[in-house]
Amino acid sequence: MTEIRVFVVDDAMKMRGTLGELLSAIGNFRVVASATTEAEANLWLDEHPGGWDLAVIDLLLEEGSGLGVIARCRAHAQRGTVVVFSGYATPGVRGRCMELGAAAVFDKSDLQGLLDFCTDMANPPLSAA
Repeated sequence: MTEIRVFVVDDAMKMRGTLGELLSAIGNFRVVASATTEAEANLWLDEHPGGWDLAVIDLLLEEGSGLGVIARCRAHAQRGTVVVFSGYATPGVRGRCMELGAAAVFDKSDLQGLLDFCTDMANPPLSAA
């Protein structure tokens, strides 16, 4: 199986660590970088085009917004999968995130939903031959 490189954007250090541990437990996931602000995340994305397969983005950051990070992720030619993991996943916010290019939006109370999404990503169904 191919390793899935993860970029985590969240201003809470504990959450970044927890996500890294849980994704590693699923298997095939490795956190390659993390950022706490929109500017830091966008700089990393610009300096590492194609350097990630999955971005897990919180919307409320120390500075800036995860919405700007989603847009930057989508602006790169070689695109990975963008998932929003935020405590503010209202229906309106979900819609806006999807418009910007997020593949899925999970409330932080739905950690299992995020893990299920990642498990499915790591183990895609076999296509019929």
